[in-house]
Amino acid sequence: MGHGSERRRRADGGGGGSAADLSSRAHADADATSRRQAKKDKRRVIFKRAESYVAEYAAKEREEIRLRRAAKAAGDFYVPAQPKVVFVVRLRGICNIAPKPRKILQLLRLLQINNGVFVRLTKATSQMLQLVQPYVTWGPPNLKSVRELIYKRGYAKIDRQRIPLSDNAIIEKHLGKFGIISIEDIVHEIYTCGPHFKQATNFLWAFKLPNPNGGWANRKLTPVVQGGDAGDRDEAINALIRRMN
Repeated sequence: MGHGSERRRRADGGGGGSAADLSSRAHADADATSRRQAKKDKRRVIFKRAESYVAEYAAKEREEIRLRRAAKAAGDFYVPAQPKVVFVVRLRGICNIAPKPRKILQLLRLLQINNGVFVRLTKATSQMLQLVQPYVTWGPPNLKSVRELIYKRGYAKIDRQRIPLSDNAIIEKHLGKFGIISIEDIVHEIYTCGPHFKQATNFLWAFKLPNPNGGWANRKLTPVVQGGDAGDRDEAINALIRRMN
């Protein structure tokens, strides 16, 4: 009788769980499969975008070379387009800074010495930089500088917390509505000064950089053109970034 009861229990499904349990497991398995596929699809999208960015950057570089050669062949000087983005580094602390430049440094999020930020270059921001010129240095970063800064020293600013950019999911959660879902998207948006430049830069914590290798100039707060470090250093900003990154 005992064996018969056991056979009936197994036949009724007692050994493998109820129909509800089986259905629940099936749904869980389906959800897991769906999530894996979604991640796979997302990785494919990110990879394709990265490929398109590489092609875009290469085309831009080829066009620059063509324009330079054409100008040289015509006996002219090639004048590149005005930069749209600059990287600004703070040189000086808070002592003996007048209220107006102090406020501008706060607006630029340059709260400490060796803080750095990407800034869209407009008439207004150009005027702001001139007003704080004795306390900062700046110049247009190249692609290598933008990428290395973000990959090596980039942190997200989330709920006033400094969060490492270790997962594209974090980026997508906060910037996905702007079409930015990966670190390479952030690099592209900043380097090209895209339509969501402000959202991308505000998402990033101000860069915290060490002193440059070899140190600052003896007259750090003297303008660059006079042998110091302050003010507009044009493309030489990239050499400084190398030394600080």
